[in-house]
Amino acid sequence: MKDSKPVVGVDIAKRVFQLHWIDMESGEIVSLQLKREKFLEHFANRAPCWIGMEACGGAQHWARELMAMGHRVKLMPAKAVRPFVGGNKSDAHDARAIWTAVQQPNVKAVAVKTEEQQAILALHRMRQQLVKFRTAQINGLRGLLAEYGEVMPQGKAGVGKGIAEALRRLSDRLPAMVIDTLREQWERIGKLDEQIGEIERRLKVWQKEDRACQRIVDIPGVGLLTATAVVATMGNAKAFRSGREFAAWLGLVPRQTGTGGRIRLLGISKRGDTYLRTLLIHGARSVLTHAKEPEPWITELRRRRPLNVAVVALANKMARTIWALLAHERTYQKGFVSRPA
Repeated sequence: MKDSKPVVGVDIAKRVFQLHWIDMESGEIVSLQLKREKFLEHFANRAPCWIGMEACGGAQHWARELMAMGHRVKLMPAKAVRPFVGGNKSDAHDARAIWTAVQQPNVKAVAVKTEEQQAILALHRMRQQLVKFRTAQINGLRGLLAEYGEVMPQGKAGVGKGIAEALRRLSDRLPAMVIDTLREQWERIGKLDEQIGEIERRLKVWQKEDRACQRIVDIPGVGLLTATAVVATMGNAKAFRSGREFAAWLGLVPRQTGTGGRIRLLGISKRGDTYLRTLLIHGARSVLTHAKEPEPWITELRRRRPLNVAVVALANKMARTIWALLAHERTYQKGFVSRPA
């Protein structure tokens, strides 16, 4: 750490919290277990200190509460803490590993989000669950119809075109209660569409009110979902030193392996937020597929490399552009050429 504040490692759970620190005056190693009701009371009576925690369920809430008391909190990915766990896994060992990891200079912190940012991410998660459930319901319906020789195309649009005619043909062969149940399942899929649309409407309202979203929504390939998810996930853009670091945090840069001074580049590392990386890649794919006049560099890259490589390269550039606009508080300009300061 850069200052002389005491460091406390905290392993959080639902009801029991494990703390680990070393007393700076006596050098005593302290391992303390607290109940949930006593956790904030303990830190309310302590002088400001550094607190390390894993970025797991509930960590964002506790980080905000502790920072409001004057403490400094560092949230870390579980992968960064795991190498420091010695011996068998236990709450005490985990707290000690967190205490060790929080003092390492190369461990990248997870941004502490505001309640508003977490609320937007909650909408994204609920929408994602509804989309998965809708897909499962559609595939289940297609499978049931295929048992009676009615093969439906993939996707909701394909099923929607042929479902009515398929049920009409089957009504002469199957009991009415089966046909009615299949119709009810199709109606439930329609209700899921309405719920997904309502969530997207609420996200659109927030996008229009948020300045950061307005700065990046004009980037080709960045739509409603990507803009709101990026702003809510990133937190403070200046926490990243550059756009490349942000792209690396998303896993959009090559994974490296090497020995003896020889380094070989592999596929993308796929680190970071899978959902956000997926949105950026889908946005880049739509630009390459539907853009009337794509940028010259991506056209040239498309001639030399496979489609998926060009898609990831464009997603990487989109991520770096997003960081630049948010970090420097600028608006998107088509054809802008960056120059060294």
